[in-house]
Amino acid sequence: MKIEQIYTGCLAQGAYYIESNGEVAIIDPLRETQQYIDKANNENAKIKYVLETHFHADFVSGHVDLAKKTGATIVFGPGAKTSYDSHAAIDGEILELGDIKIKVLHTPGHTLESVTYLLIDANGNNHAIFSGDTLFLGDVGRPDLAIKSDLTKEDLAGMLFDSLREKIMTLADDVIVYPAHGAGSACGKNLSKETVGTIGEQKQTNYALRADMSKEEFVKEVLDGIPPPPQYFAKNAMMNKTGYETFETVLETGNVALSPEQFEAIANNEDALVLDVRPQSDFIKGHIPNSIFIGLNGGFAPWVGALITDLKQPILLIVPEGKANEAVTRLSRVGYDNTLGYLENGIEGWKASGRDIETLESISAEEFANRMTSSNINVLDVRKDGEYNAMHIEGDNIKHFALDFINDNMNAINSNTEYYIHCAGGYRSVIAASILKARGFNNLIDVAGGFGAIKKTNLPLTNFVCPSTL
Repeated sequence: MKIEQIYTGCLAQGAYYIESNGEVAIIDPLRETQQYIDKANNENAKIKYVLETHFHADFVSGHVDLAKKTGATIVFGPGAKTSYDSHAAIDGEILELGDIKIKVLHTPGHTLESVTYLLIDANGNNHAIFSGDTLFLGDVGRPDLAIKSDLTKEDLAGMLFDSLREKIMTLADDVIVYPAHGAGSACGKNLSKETVGTIGEQKQTNYALRADMSKEEFVKEVLDGIPPPPQYFAKNAMMNKTGYETFETVLETGNVALSPEQFEAIANNEDALVLDVRPQSDFIKGHIPNSIFIGLNGGFAPWVGALITDLKQPILLIVPEGKANEAVTRLSRVGYDNTLGYLENGIEGWKASGRDIETLESISAEEFANRMTSSNINVLDVRKDGEYNAMHIEGDNIKHFALDFINDNMNAINSNTEYYIHCAGGYRSVIAASILKARGFNNLIDVAGGFGAIKKTNLPLTNFVCPSTL
């Protein structure tokens, strides 16, 4: 028996390769499926099952392509309905895989069809669970994604409580836990950086598995502090239910070098978004007017999903040399399949053609502190609410909204006002500045190093004070 976790850091997502006696199951695969096929071929094994723990919302799974290429059976949990051939397993169903068995445990709560796969080894022992978004290390899945007219998030949270206590907490402490996500995923709020644990460890450390916790307490604690889901979640879930264009087709269409003339013509004729994925320092030094920055060196795919509201939006790329394939691939992981090409020779090629570029003013935290001390400047803090509430700059002219929701807060700021923009480290502030610039905000100054650097200056900061202590 072989188990391999294939973890993708930028999505904080774990897929799994399970092999026994020449047969393979892949759990929650990524969009680019050739890696799993190559792995099975190298082991002289055949992929028999593609096991989905639920309809994922935070990424587009590779289950449809993988099944087409290998003839494997796609398995979902009870009640799952798809537009392609799949098997909706029943609770307790046993799937044979070589010398081992995989038992389907229906664990609704994150979504209605959510399942946990229990691996039973060749000796008949419960070895591990693949818990999807039902149980993370340190947390559980958010129960607010499958709300319907007759089903509330409180209802789903109650289901999750029962699933955990009836199906998972009854397992032995030494059973290994392989979750679908780790820290950085928006599918939970308190995920551990670790990606493998045990049932026993989670009973001791996971707040949601406290033995003395009532269902009412569980519902309250699980729902407390959950931010609204990113706008692309529902769209990705629908793609996972109905199917999608093959990854190879998306890559072939998007990984195309375009001359400045071709690039400009497509941008104008297709109403394409120019997406600059270079490091933020390069964007600051020079970029195409009206282009948007979301760098590959940050949380690229989730930020694209949060900020570009139309999955069918035509996209043109500005990429570092040799990174076009990666950019198109990572866009496709969250359902952005309409990339039309990238600028050949990048910004240097654009400048050589005589076309205009723009820059973004960026100053050090020390210079920012000097200006704030000497004059009444306007500051825009685009960190998350929790970051801002924990500590922020004192002052009357401090505006705050999270970058995640910039599209909903355009009316909160004035396009004719000068703003000094900062985040925690400098990545998100440049994203925000690029979006605002593209919408006519021309008086923007980035604070390099963000709040991490600002804290080292002499500017007065406000610490969060719990209301109960006031």
